[in-house]
Amino acid sequence: MTELARSRSRSREPRAPGAAGTTVLLVDDDDVATEGVMRSFRKRSVPCRTVTAGDGAEALQILRGEHADKHIDTPVIVLLDLNMPGMDGFRFLDVLRADPRLRRTVVFVLSTSAREQDRCRAYDGHVAGYMVKSAVGPQFARLADFIGKYACTQELP
Repeated sequence: MTELARSRSRSREPRAPGAAGTTVLLVDDDDVATEGVMRSFRKRSVPCRTVTAGDGAEALQILRGEHADKHIDTPVIVLLDLNMPGMDGFRFLDVLRADPRLRRTVVFVLSTSAREQDRCRAYDGHVAGYMVKSAVGPQFARLADFIGKYACTQELP
C-alpha cells in the first residue's frame, strides 16, 4: 500500500471519543473534597486533564479563556458544587446557560446536598446528572469510574 493510500485510509477512520482529549473542571471551594476527587482520579487512572476552580466566577473565567493561569482548550465536563461562597453553583448555572458560547457545557452536580429542591433546581438548569458526595463511594471511587467511562464514550460539545 502506498503512503497516500495509507494516509487516506487513516483519515477515513471515525474520530473516536476519548477521555485523553477531555478536561474535567472541578468547581468546589472545599479543599478536602477537591483533593479527594483528584486523588481518586489519579488512583483510578482517569485519563482526563483536571482543572480546579474555587467558585463559579473563577470557573466562568476559565471557561471563557479569561483566567490568567488556567486554560481549557479541549471538550470539558464540569463537576459543580452548589454551596460555595461568592458565586454559588446555581448562579453559575444561570450565567452558563445564558451564555451562547457555553450553554451546551456538560455539567454534573457533585454536592453534599441530598435535598429534593436542590436536585430539581439543578435539573431545571439542565445538568447532566446530580451526585451526592456521600453516595459516590469511598474516596470518590464511583465518581472516578463514572467520569472516566463517560469521557471515553461521549461526543462532547
